[in-house]
Amino acid sequence: MNLEFYKNQALLRQKEHKKFLESLKKKPPRNLDYLAQETHEQVFEKIDCLQCANCCKTTGPLFTEKDIERIAKYLKMKVSDFEQKFLQTDEDQDKVLQNLPCWFLADDNTCSIYEVRPKACREFPHTDRKKIYQINHLTLKNTLICPAAYEFVEKMKENLTKK
Repeated sequence: MNLEFYKNQALLRQKEHKKFLESLKKKPPRNLDYLAQETHEQVFEKIDCLQCANCCKTTGPLFTEKDIERIAKYLKMKVSDFEQKFLQTDEDQDKVLQNLPCWFLADDNTCSIYEVRPKACREFPHTDRKKIYQINHLTLKNTLICPAAYEFVEKMKENLTKK
């Protein structure tokens, strides 16, 4: 997967994507949730995250307290030990990874804690959310990181012009 290509395309189309996403917010089509879900599925039929893992290499997820407890238990660690070894508190007082790429990313782009991974990882790139227009800023940002997010916006534009 050519990540440089996707990032360059996303940068070139930032204004266009922003305008499109804002139009969805101003006047969401009646079937937007259905269309977003359908588009999400179409995109992930073609994009294999294991060929990329750019999110795991460049973007640290936010860890909720539930995430921390679940992962620490899975790793047979005390919560405090898990936090000390892997996490830090950022400027927004959120718990995030100390370092990137993610500690749990293996050489083959698989996740060693996949079954118990943080909610933020499970939901990334958030393209199957209901009322997708509520996270326009996040979708736009994710097009720079995630080829699937970029393809999602492109395919949404295509699917909406067809309808």
